[in-house]
Amino acid sequence: MSIRFEGVSHHYPERGMVLRELDLEVGPGEILCLLGPSGCGKTTLLRLASGLEPLQRGRITLDGRLIAEPGRETPPEARGVGFVFQDYALFPHLTVEENVAFGLRAVPRGQRKWRIMDALARVGLEAFATAWPHMLSGGQQQRVALARALAPRPAVLLLDEAFASLDARLREQVRDDTLHVLQEAGIATLIVTHDAEEAMFMADRIALMNEGRIEQLGPPSALYLAPMTRFVATFLGEVNRLPGRMRDGLAETPIGATKPREPAPVAEGGAVEVLLRPEGLRVLPADSNSGTSAEVEACRLLGATTLVHLAVADGQGGLLHLHARLPPGAWLSRGDRVAVAMDPERAFVFPPEAP
Repeated sequence: MSIRFEGVSHHYPERGMVLRELDLEVGPGEILCLLGPSGCGKTTLLRLASGLEPLQRGRITLDGRLIAEPGRETPPEARGVGFVFQDYALFPHLTVEENVAFGLRAVPRGQRKWRIMDALARVGLEAFATAWPHMLSGGQQQRVALARALAPRPAVLLLDEAFASLDARLREQVRDDTLHVLQEAGIATLIVTHDAEEAMFMADRIALMNEGRIEQLGPPSALYLAPMTRFVATFLGEVNRLPGRMRDGLAETPIGATKPREPAPVAEGGAVEVLLRPEGLRVLPADSNSGTSAEVEACRLLGATTLVHLAVADGQGGLLHLHARLPPGAWLSRGDRVAVAMDPERAFVFPPEAP
């Protein structure tokens, strides 16, 4: 099934408008991440979908069936929507099995045990059915919450910052396990996160939100490699900021020129800002025929990549401090001279930022 939001707006007296005429659809079996900074309306949209918050404007449909519009709300328990909360909301006085059974009161008694064990098997916790929540790790508690949400076989699954309370190493493993469970379940899933890397890992599509609106919607690769706005470019990952000027249709910078993907954002001769991903900053030998001279300020191995800090003359008597990401085997020392150039596929041209 799919869930669709049409013209959804929401207002809180103390915060003002948090959602503004939002349109969004999550298709059958699709995993869609709502990504954005705190306060942009992500969790509010989940609460409206689940029925925890009354809809003020717009409508929400589930596979074409109206479940919410102003003054007409399907009760949360009748929507067929599962919810995994940030704090998991497990009942400490109930066993794992009893926690999962909590949402199955409408299921015939003879089917409950099978449904509970099936849900626990999906998350690899069937051996912990009689355990108490306090006996489990944070990752296991998260999987119990996921099993509880899946057990009633919802039409839509909602996850609100479900991995935020886990430490970094455990978070990677748990979200990997969760991704496989969600793909196997084939349920339309809406995940809220403020972590761009998590969204790119989990999502089929990302809806990047900003001040109650969707700034850009599409596959993770589209938002990362073809951001439509400066906000999208900077939120999806680190960028180097290069001053530039439009000349003959190209944005000229201290380390080379690149062509805007869209029509030039400013007139000929006008100032622009070029945002360049660190992996788009090419590091070449100092005697290379192409590139701009640079000095290495630091080099740090970060596991999968090596981060190199570089200083480049900005053409106005100052220095630009740039970051490059190289393969993990590469190594440079402080003070080394190199040449740098930009990869146009990782460079994005925008008008200068307003003061």
